Amino acid sequence: MTGTPAPAAQAPASAGDGAPLLEARHVSKYFGSVIALRDVSLQVHAGEVTCVLGDNGAGKSSLIKTLSGVFPPDEGEILVDGQPIRFSGPREARAHGIATVFQDLATVPMMSVWRNFFLGQEPTRSFGPVRFLDQGRAKDVMRVEMAKMGINVSDPNQYVGTLSGGERQAVAISRAVYFGARVLILDEPTSALGVRQSGIVLRYVLQARDMGRGVILITHNPHHAYPVGDRFVLLKLGQVMGSFTKDQIDVAQLTQMMAGGEELAQLSHELQRVSGDLPAARAAAQALAEDAARTV
Repeated sequence: MTGTPAPAAQAPASAGDGAPLLEARHVSKYFGSVIALRDVSLQVHAGEVTCVLGDNGAGKSSLIKTLSGVFPPDEGEILVDGQPIRFSGPREARAHGIATVFQDLATVPMMSVWRNFFLGQEPTRSFGPVRFLDQGRAKDVMRVEMAKMGINVSDPNQYVGTLSGGERQAVAISRAVYFGARVLILDEPTSALGVRQSGIVLRYVLQARDMGRGVILITHNPHHAYPVGDRFVLLKLGQVMGSFTKDQIDVAQLTQMMAGGEELAQLSHELQRVSGDLPAARAAAQALAEDAARTV
């Protein structure tokens, strides 16, 4: 399986009158006394990547599950093509073209690439009253769809477990696109990958965008988000810290907001105040001050 540049596919029709494909308006989600999301708003447009950034506990997972129909919002509303909708579950969200690729990718390592591509939705052919699995068509469709993502599959019977992390991401993304996804929600797709594989996955994100899909990229890494993002939503403790288009913020500012530059600076000053003559404490304070300076 090798990667080659692929031309952009024909973009699907976007929502009329420039309405976002998917929108959350003032969405809140509570679990008892725990506030998972509070007054969160974002928009996803065709042919754009919306990056949602935040550290652990920021509310990214709750937002994913709310947008994909797992959790209904307790306040606010979800809109598809400008029309309010309340999903009864993930199946209904998928029927409206919203697909989520989670970190575990929902692939079966000991199954072939083409079987993983379809996973229960394999094409069939009839012979009288009997229906058979159409392996030839399935393999051809898989090859064509993977080629749109820039991947040439030499052996469709190859086990998915033998592929790299980036190639498994390509299988999951192309599968979602083939089965009608207009909005792709990608949950930390680069979190467990090295530098090279992360770059490959980000290229697939751009391929999906250039195919006219709306993409939500969930990540805690601003250096992965900024090169591919068109819009940036920063979450902290379930609330939106800021929402920007690319011309409103640069990568240094995005990194500073993510890293909490002001908090690091305050902590370094506090350590310096209490360190006294302790060499270890002074060294820790100095290291924090340097980290704070790098984020500014």
